[in-house]
Amino acid sequence: MTHYRERLWPAPWLFISTALVIPASLLVFLPINTTAGIVVAIVLYLGCVGLLLLGSPTISVTDTELVAGRAHLPLALVGAVEGFSGDEARLERGQRLDARAYLLIRGWVDPVVKVGVDDAADPAPYWLVSTRNPSALADALEATRKRTPGR
Repeated sequence: MTHYRERLWPAPWLFISTALVIPASLLVFLPINTTAGIVVAIVLYLGCVGLLLLGSPTISVTDTELVAGRAHLPLALVGAVEGFSGDEARLERGQRLDARAYLLIRGWVDPVVKVGVDDAADPAPYWLVSTRNPSALADALEATRKRTPGR
């Protein structure tokens, strides 16, 4: 059963900024052929939008694990959970960041959740995950973790 699920969709400004590929490709291809220039511009923009959408990771908390993108962390190994936003989130992504941490960060999502890893064999001391709703993710992790056998 899934207790929390979030897809880190790109922000609207990313779709607008990637639209700059249209005039760039028109500048290159219009002198060669008008039809080819228009077709290439549309195809390149749609390709950029497709890559943005395909590259949007999912975060979920199930009965047994935390899934962040392609990575899975069993709830039995989840340690302390803290949510950060604003200046605190920037500090966690920057000055306070441990180079060994597992990161699932998206630049268009400001808040983050820091999930401790209670596994001596794991080289990552914690996971730092971007989320639009840090309190909901942290609450879901805490509530599900308390129900996990062996905790």
